[in-house]
Amino acid sequence: MRNLLTDPLWHEDDLGAPIPDVRHACSVCFPTWQSVIDYEEGREKVTRRLESGYPRFVLHPDVAALFAKVRQESAMQDEDVMVYPTRDAAQRAQRFFELTHEKATSIKSYKGVYAFVFPKIGYEQAKLFWRYTGVGISSRMAQRILNGVPTPTSERDARAEVAQFFQSRDQDTHLWQSGMSAIFATHRFINSENPGKKTLQVEFPYVDSMRTQQSFGSGVVFLPDCDGEDLRVAIERIIAGEFAAVYTEVPSNPLLKTPPIKELAKACQTSKTPLIIDDTVASHLNVDVLPYADIVTTSLTKWISGKGDVLAGVTRINPQSAFAEQASLFFAEENPEGSTLDVEDAEVLLDNMAGFEERMKVINARGEAVAQYLQAHPLIEDVYYPKYSSPELYEDLMCEGAGYGGLLSITFKNEKKAAGFYDALKLTKGPSLGTEFTLVCPYTLLAHYDELEWAESHNVQKNLVRFSIGMEPIGHLLATLQEALDMVR
Repeated sequence: MRNLLTDPLWHEDDLGAPIPDVRHACSVCFPTWQSVIDYEEGREKVTRRLESGYPRFVLHPDVAALFAKVRQESAMQDEDVMVYPTRDAAQRAQRFFELTHEKATSIKSYKGVYAFVFPKIGYEQAKLFWRYTGVGISSRMAQRILNGVPTPTSERDARAEVAQFFQSRDQDTHLWQSGMSAIFATHRFINSENPGKKTLQVEFPYVDSMRTQQSFGSGVVFLPDCDGEDLRVAIERIIAGEFAAVYTEVPSNPLLKTPPIKELAKACQTSKTPLIIDDTVASHLNVDVLPYADIVTTSLTKWISGKGDVLAGVTRINPQSAFAEQASLFFAEENPEGSTLDVEDAEVLLDNMAGFEERMKVINARGEAVAQYLQAHPLIEDVYYPKYSSPELYEDLMCEGAGYGGLLSITFKNEKKAAGFYDALKLTKGPSLGTEFTLVCPYTLLAHYDELEWAESHNVQKNLVRFSIGMEPIGHLLATLQEALDMVR
């Protein structure tokens, strides 16, 4: 297996290689700026070489093979399928599809899982549900079904171990198949409590967090800059009880801004409006947002796993929340065992979690050093990092002995230099974040290619480069950055 700490994926020949170099990798190498554009344009010279990809966007080979097998056995010539682990998930996919298509669909059981069967003409709509909700079948489950292997048993209680890891109560902790699945479950709870109201998204979010709010429920109001007059008006609207819930991230992705959490929490408590905070980017080791939130969502795929080889998410209920009882009852009904994770995925996650604290402390130090170096470089226009982006608000939430995390973004004074820098950079290049090895991507191109002008109107530049800093020696990281920067002077 290739060690990406010492042998990163950055050559043109690495296009499409799985990141990391394992069967169940959650990312894929895009070694050049043009390869990202070609991927977004759907050009076969790139797409045919993809051996992996983020599983909500690119079907894992085992998942694709299972779809093909089920399609052959259970669908007509003009039909397609998507396979879900539960009937409930398949039915949700069916209802979402039927919002825009009147064609006949069906759900068929297949070896313990459920196939949503739909007309091929509606594939893109069906794929959106798979992407936005994160409730699809995992690659490990697909591999077992293809090989005729029964589901293994485990003596470990994944929910209890994760609850202990977060120092939360078991009943307040629920595991889901992915970070987006955790957000989707939370949003279903919000819709059950406050039907008919829009949600409020505070600060520029990870793309699919807001897409979920747009696609399920009554819509979303977007507050991209949470300060000044805009903040005052938003606080008034929250206090007036206008919103079903307030969603935000600490810090935001990719601009790494921290919203005024305490002020938002006070307004939400006044009107009994749920406050939903995602702490994935910072991690709970660095910030403690649970006392201010009603529910905290976290993608365990990222820093907490650290390996990039398993999808998982968690919701944590604040036991002091006015909504604690309702949320507990809702999640207990939706997730009665406390975990929707595949048993093999859960085992991998629990093993990966073991080194989190030590790993995160190293990454905190590396991230801060890289941000400081880039901020001082004459070619760089902006460095987005919690230490520089609304630092007083981030630091007000920091845990004792914590840091600013490993995620940062940069823009260039001459935006045309971004592509040359990215191409010359000898670090692993691909989507996702939170791995123990550094991972770099042209974030805006990957997340907002179909809405670049809209993203730029909110200060998310199309030539923004995002870094998820890993555990490589700091001298090596800085020398590698310097070499790439020298190439574009």
